[in-house]
Order: sequence, then C-alpha cells, then structure tokens
Amino acid sequence: MPFIDSETIDAVSRTVDIVSLIGEYTKLEPSGVDSFKGCCPFHHEKTPSFSVSRDKKVYHCFGCGVGGNVFTFIQEQEKIGFLESVEFLARKLNIPIKYKEGSASQSELDPTFKLKREYMELYDRVTTSFHYWLTETPQGKHALEYITGRGITIETINKFRLGYAPKEKTWLKRFLEKKNFSDDFLKGSGLFSRNYPDIAFFTNRLMFPIFDRQGDVVAMGGRQLEKSPNSPKYLNSGDLIQFKKGETLYAFNFARKAIKEAKKVVFCEGYMDCICYHQSGIEYAVAPLGTSLTEEQIKLVSPFVEEVILSFDSDKAGEKATWRAILMLRKAGLTTKVINIEGGKDPAELMLNFGKEALTGMVNNAILDSDFLLSRLGDLYPVDTPEGKAKAIEAFFPYVESLRSSVQKDACLDQLSRTFNIRLEAVRKDFHNRRNAENGRIKYREPDPTQHKTEEKNLRLTAELRSVLAIVADLNRFRTMRSQLTENDFEDPYAKELYIILEECFSQNSLSLNSILNRCKDRRMSSLITDIVTNGEFADYTEKAVNDSVRLIKRRSLERQRDKVLELIRTFKPLTEDDKEYMDKLLAEKMQIDIKLRK
Repeated sequence: MPFIDSETIDAVSRTVDIVSLIGEYTKLEPSGVDSFKGCCPFHHEKTPSFSVSRDKKVYHCFGCGVGGNVFTFIQEQEKIGFLESVEFLARKLNIPIKYKEGSASQSELDPTFKLKREYMELYDRVTTSFHYWLTETPQGKHALEYITGRGITIETINKFRLGYAPKEKTWLKRFLEKKNFSDDFLKGSGLFSRNYPDIAFFTNRLMFPIFDRQGDVVAMGGRQLEKSPNSPKYLNSGDLIQFKKGETLYAFNFARKAIKEAKKVVFCEGYMDCICYHQSGIEYAVAPLGTSLTEEQIKLVSPFVEEVILSFDSDKAGEKATWRAILMLRKAGLTTKVINIEGGKDPAELMLNFGKEALTGMVNNAILDSDFLLSRLGDLYPVDTPEGKAKAIEAFFPYVESLRSSVQKDACLDQLSRTFNIRLEAVRKDFHNRRNAENGRIKYREPDPTQHKTEEKNLRLTAELRSVLAIVADLNRFRTMRSQLTENDFEDPYAKELYIILEECFSQNSLSLNSILNRCKDRRMSSLITDIVTNGEFADYTEKAVNDSVRLIKRRSLERQRDKVLELIRTFKPLTEDDKEYMDKLLAEKMQIDIKLRK
C-alpha cells in the first residue's frame, strides 16, 4: 500500500483485537466458538444481527449488509480514509509506524490528514494555555471563583481541562505567532474572528474544551462571565476540519465506559449540567453541544443502552428540545425517560443547593416519556373542554406514531383515553383518521433512498464471481486457479477485480483475508466477502468444484476469443499480400483456440 509500509499494516492486523475494538462502539456478546453478536453500529436495530469473528478479524451485519475488517470499521465510524485508519490504530496500539518513500509520514504526505492533526495539536496547546490562565493567574481568578462557587471541584476542573480566555483580544495571536504558527494556518483554526484575524474568537469566557471519542481536543465552548446584550451566553466552535458538531457529544470520551456498564445515558442541556452529573457520580451523562439532538449523536450511544434519560431545561426551548428528542429516540427504538427538575432551574443549581444526592435521586425518579408528555399536555390545553381535549389528543398522536411496536401504540392510545377521560374507540378512530388524512395528502412520494442503497449494496453473483469468492473462502486453493487463469479470462468486472487483488496479494506474499479487504475499494465487495466468510457459504466447496469452475471460466474465455477471431475473419477482405498474411494469422489463431477447446 502507498505511504505506510506493509509491515506496519500487518503488525496492526496481527495485534488488534477486533472484538475489543468494535466493543468500544457497540456491545458484543459471545455467540459460538469464534463468533460475537451485537446490535449493528451502522443502523438502528433492537435484535442483534451484527456478527464479529475474532479469529478471522472480520465483521458482517446480516441486517444492513455492511462488512469488512478493522480498517474498514474505523474508516466508517471515524469518517477517515484507509491510511488514517492505519495510523489511528497504530497509535492506539503503540505500534511504531514505518513509511515508504523515505521517512515521510502520512501526516506529511496527506495534506488533509496533516491539517487535521496540526489543528488538534493547536487546540491541545491552547487548552493547556487556557487551563493555566484559569488555575494559575490573577486574571483568571474571577473565572475560577465563579466555577468553584457553583460547586465544581479542582479535581473536576482538571479532569475536564476547564480554562479561561483572557479579556485581552490579541494576546492569543501574538502567543501563537511566537510559536511559529502562520497567519494562514491560524485563519482556518476557528480561534479567531473571520473579519478581524488578530482578534481572538473567545475572550473573557470560561472555556470548555470539546474532546473527540479518543480524548483529543477538537473544538471549544465558552461561557460568558459578564452579561452583554451583544454577546451570547455560550459561544461554540463551528464545524471544523477536525470537528463536526452534529456528530460529537460533549464528555462522551469520559462517559463511554459508564454508559456501557449502566446500559443507559443521560442527555443534558449543556457543559455545566454534564460536568455536575459526572462530579455527582453519574458518569454516563453527555451533552449535544448546544444543538438539537441529531441522529448521528443518537447512533453514538444506541448500541450500548437500553434506556435514555433526558435532562433538558424546563423553559420553552428546553421543552421543545425534549419533545423533539423523544420522537427521535422512540423512532430509533429506544426506551426514553424524562427528568423532572425541581428545586432549581437546572442540574447545576440543584447540585449546588442540595448536593449530589439530589441529582442521583432525580435520575432514579425519571418518568416515562409518555407520562411526561401527557402531564405537559394537560397543562398546555384546557382539557376541561371538548376543544381542549381534542387539541391535547391531537398533539399526542405524533408520539404514538413514533413508536415501533403496535402493542406500544395500542397501550399509549389506551393511556391517552384514560388520562383525558375519552372513549378508547373515539381516540383510536381519530388516530387512524389522522393517519389516513396524512396519507391522502401525499400526492407524490420521493424514492426511498434506503431502498436505493439496498439495491446497490448487492452485487450480481455471476458464476465467475462465485468462483473467485469460493477461493477467498479458502485461500489455499488460489494456486490452482492462478495456474490456469489470468485476469483476462474473466468477463465479470467484479470477478476480474477480485482476481487481480488476489494476484497482488499472492505476488507480495501477503495472501490473507485482511490483505484482500484492505485492497477492496468497493465497499459492496468487502461486505460480500465478509458475508460469505461469516456464514460459511463455501465451507463444502471441494477441490473438484474448484477445478470444474476454473475449466468453465477458461472455456468461456476461449469461446469469447474464438468469436472475436471469427468475426474478424468474416468481415475482413484481404486485398494486398500483407492482408493475406494477416488472414493466415487469424486462421492459425482460430485453429489453436479450437485445439484448446477440444481438450
């Protein structure tokens, strides 16, 4: 492979435990001698269809069809390329990385990767500086007093690497220029004003570093310390080359282990709430970074949890976020509860006033989302009137619609009828009439993109492709195939591509399942390979079957060659002596093909 030496790739492949690695992204349980199963981290499901083989070092989902090895898994999960995935795993396993083309690293050869790593190093350096300003300087004293005054301990401050961005607006630019950072590089960092590149984006703010899954600082959030009508209370980094807000959860790097152990997660409003939960011993809390909860953020936790607890503020914006989150989580098939905050406006105030036990009790007493919604609808609408009841019931229907189970839907309609004292038959009728009315309004339905993906993910299994796949399932038989065939004998382009990959691996003395998967550019091919390896489709494929398929491929190749020669003979009209010589060559070629076909 280019840039990174094959020794490094092989070392990573040998060393990595695919079960432990994937276990960081989804919960896996033993299922046989070498098989582990869990819910697929690539799509929402409640019944596990995701299989991992420790010995073969491959995974495959029988639900959505994805499959591959450790490198393809990391590529998909971390949204990076192959070479980045190798470096990612090598760093994780403390394996020295050897490079081709001299001593150049991938970071030097790949501009995008280099830039991402450099910005992450920059943010780490700036985080250290902000932390120093908060904990060691007179300028940061008021920020330190503020955060400790809210009950946050020095231990927690150090754990989350909290900091202070000074009032002085140009110090950061001067500081970083002295460290030899260029203007162009700093301009794209997100740390400075777009219109005024010398002015720091964060000034006089309590700083919250945002970490990625591995614990690297990728972005910043800052809380206002002095009220200003022209400045927001919280200021957050926008999307950067190393950071996508909608794909990141604050404190997930700290919470991941606890989430797996507790099988639940608390989604809270912001940085402070999340930190207070952690300090109170509720370490499975995360925050969606000031944005509405996204499907990507749900996907980060859904493989590990059986229960989601929402802890958003009780103001109008918080209730809107709670409602939206409930619908998204239920559509994802996740049991959802809601915390009713009493005794304070948020968890941070509650912890300060009543101690960590108050937060623990609040989490333990979280109520089911249906109970929460029905209670709020009773407050929002005048349910003592027929019109008010009708509006409340109508507002509850989207929740019922979001439920996956028909049993759940029926139970919720029953709960709805009892809550507002309406006949169940009437509630059911209005619910079904609503659904029918909505369906009637849909004049044109856009093609389902998931259906399109499903159609595309499956390659057409021709006899040629099946033959090469059978070889992949038992690589010891490749010598038999290559002794009789070349890449030109294949008509199916996918079979040809796979044969070329096998030949490359064989020639480089690296014929293994992982080496093959590393060279597969088409993810559909990777998934197909892992599928046949995982389900043992060719386990009974005999040596005779291999020879028969090879002979068939060769025969069809010869027949195609003969047809081409015959076509040339039929259409060619010799006029000169050279033409006659060419015709003789064509006839001789046909004769040789006929001899081979008769064997």
